[in-house]
Amino acid sequence: MSNRKLLVTVLSIVFLLAALSVGLQSVVVSQSPATATQASEVASPTIPFELINRHIILKIRVNDSRPLSFVLDTGDQFAIIDLERAKELKINLGSSVRVGGAGAATQLGAYVKNAKFTIPELPGFSQPVTLALPINSLAPRLGQDFDGIIGSEFIQQFVVEIDYQARLLKLHDRKSFEYSGPGESIPIQLNHGHPIVDAEVTPSGSQPLKGKFVLDLGAGLALALYSPFVKQHHLLESNAQTIQSLGGAGAGGETSGRIGRVDELTIGTFKIKSPTTLFSQDNAGAFADRALAGNIGARVAMKFRVFLDYNRNRIILEPNSTFADAYDQAHSGLSLVAEGTGYHTFRIRRLLENSPATEAGLQTDDIIVRINDQLASELTLSKVNEMFERPVRYRLTIQRGEQTIETTLTPRRLI
Repeated sequence: MSNRKLLVTVLSIVFLLAALSVGLQSVVVSQSPATATQASEVASPTIPFELINRHIILKIRVNDSRPLSFVLDTGDQFAIIDLERAKELKINLGSSVRVGGAGAATQLGAYVKNAKFTIPELPGFSQPVTLALPINSLAPRLGQDFDGIIGSEFIQQFVVEIDYQARLLKLHDRKSFEYSGPGESIPIQLNHGHPIVDAEVTPSGSQPLKGKFVLDLGAGLALALYSPFVKQHHLLESNAQTIQSLGGAGAGGETSGRIGRVDELTIGTFKIKSPTTLFSQDNAGAFADRALAGNIGARVAMKFRVFLDYNRNRIILEPNSTFADAYDQAHSGLSLVAEGTGYHTFRIRRLLENSPATEAGLQTDDIIVRINDQLASELTLSKVNEMFERPVRYRLTIQRGEQTIETTLTPRRLI
């Protein structure tokens, strides 16, 4: 192994209400830089993706494996595979590495030797897998198998165009790419593979505050403000309405924070009105980073066609038809995990006090059996989460131990 020191991305997965979000922290370890085998000449190949709980899921193979589900994440640097999946595929594991993230705890992973991932739509392309970490244990929060992550080492081989509405990635030649659309070029700084943008937030009743933010497409939230930034500007001491976050599970352990809004988020000339915002209260880990103001996630990125042009130190944001849509989602006051074969058993993990969920008499560990006239087993966790963000009355059938209970749940806007 090379003596060259690199800063390795460290994974943490933070669940905010019904949404999965990925934040990252780093530790210094020794590792050789990865190199990619270039794809054969195909003009701007297109790759379809699934959007699961606002995460871009690609089907890839590792060492000629069956298709695996990997998240494309700008908040990650290296290719990472789940530790148990690596063992199942008999991938050669090297020395151990201890990693952390949101929260104060750490987890044990390992370096990967002689493993590469490939993408069916990119014949001839391959890239090394660097780390194996225990991430599939968090699959119940995503609602499907979570086999790995690819990040900036993949992105920087191309100009990556992300069309959220069409659920497509288009990969442009990084040297010859020229943009001529109606979007705006936003300068970025790459910090160990993470794109950092300058932006402004305007808290309720306050002046705009400038800061540096990670553009984190692996985060299902709209905006997270890190705890040092929150404390410095006394953002939880105002009269702004907030509710307790139901998230708090990640590689670094439990996290804490409150969900509210800021009046405005400004990126370049784009003004995002009243985005839902996590005000972190963490004392350690990724969301306690003093060098950054926060994290801009997928709920913002999905308002744009996004071009990741790392080689020119820029992203391009092109507003799509959802740009003017308000952040007016309702809240059910519950968070769910998906369990069982196919992840179609939906169990209530946590409840928010004085919320639609508690008013409906729901309890922790209740199993949702039916929503209106549809069996829950016919749905996905991502679909259920989307449903419960609408202010609609739902008839629920609940299994509680040996009891079957009928109730109604009407999500409403709480912030």
